[in-house]
Amino acid sequence: MGEGADFLLLERAGLPDDLRWLAEKYPREVWHAHSNIHGIATMWLQRHDMFRELGGMLTNGIGDYREGRLTAPEFARWFAPRLNHFLGHLDGHHNVEDHHYFPVFAKAETRLKRGFEILDADHHTIHEGLERNAETANAFIRTLQDSEDKQRFAADAYADENSRLIAMLTRHLADEEDLIIPLILDRGRALGID
Repeated sequence: MGEGADFLLLERAGLPDDLRWLAEKYPREVWHAHSNIHGIATMWLQRHDMFRELGGMLTNGIGDYREGRLTAPEFARWFAPRLNHFLGHLDGHHNVEDHHYFPVFAKAETRLKRGFEILDADHHTIHEGLERNAETANAFIRTLQDSEDKQRFAADAYADENSRLIAMLTRHLADEEDLIIPLILDRGRALGID
């Protein structure tokens, strides 16, 4: 994985300073007003917003169940398709980034190669989190026919795993945007990724 792989996802507060030079040139405040905010950059931000929204929905849904606003069967009907949608789309999105976009971006700006190594390492960490999330969600769903105590214990385990995944995802999405969107704004269509 390279030297970036040790810059652990849940231990960092953002990208290291040496990878932020384009983010300083193109701060978030100017992204939507910039003339190069086109196609892929807009799609990237929209996709990330979708992941944030879906993660928030799952977090709120488990809260609604835990606070008694949904019965176990109601929650199971609501929860399962949303979780599957979230996990499937996130995994697919990361695969496209790892195998298509990140190599193109790293080649276009070699000074950011370490940043893409960090993001790639994040994807492996997040994938492990996705697997744990699915396991604890399935364990929770299996308890819906059991006692309320077992359901609550399983709901708590899922809520903890979901919180960890959302924290990882939140950090990763912000760092990925800070690396990629400024690169797109700087290079525009010359990246050849429209």
